Amino acid sequence: MTSLANPPRKTIALVGLMGVGKSSIGRRLATALGLPFKDADTEIEAAAGRTISDIFTLFGEAAFRDGERRVIARLLDDPPHVLATGGGAFAQPETRALIKDKAISVWLKADLDVLARRVSRRDHRPLLTGKDPMEVLKAHARDRYPAFEEADVVVETGEAAHQVAVDAIIKAIAAHAATSR
Repeated sequence: MTSLANPPRKTIALVGLMGVGKSSIGRRLATALGLPFKDADTEIEAAAGRTISDIFTLFGEAAFRDGERRVIARLLDDPPHVLATGGGAFAQPETRALIKDKAISVWLKADLDVLARRVSRRDHRPLLTGKDPMEVLKAHARDRYPAFEEADVVVETGEAAHQVAVDAIIKAIAAHAATSR
């Protein structure tokens, strides 16, 4: 297992498309680094008192993104932790600016075929309701990759075990820290 010489002074914000493993890898990364883990989607649901699907249905995506930005801003004011963001959070200019200012952003990237298989296993994602997952992912990749390319670090996760991704993230963060001094 890889480790960092010094604990991060900033929150590590994981960004990327749905199904890439931001939450599952994030939990393991937080454990490896001895940091708390926070999931923006869970925090949004707690703040709103309803599910993300309900927020989308009742209020629409624009209202969801506004609430998401406010919750992420609050979380970024907390002491350093690992933060799993929603798939579209970093694509929003205001949210991206907050993350770029107050966190180390890590784009977790995987092949769209891998992501389509993963997101097809469960039906809790409002942006997929009644749609072909691959078509949605292709559209999201087209629309969101330009924003994701602004992340501080990019890590290809593929189908490797989560621990492989955690080690790659830690190495990439260490390299980023060495060049950011």
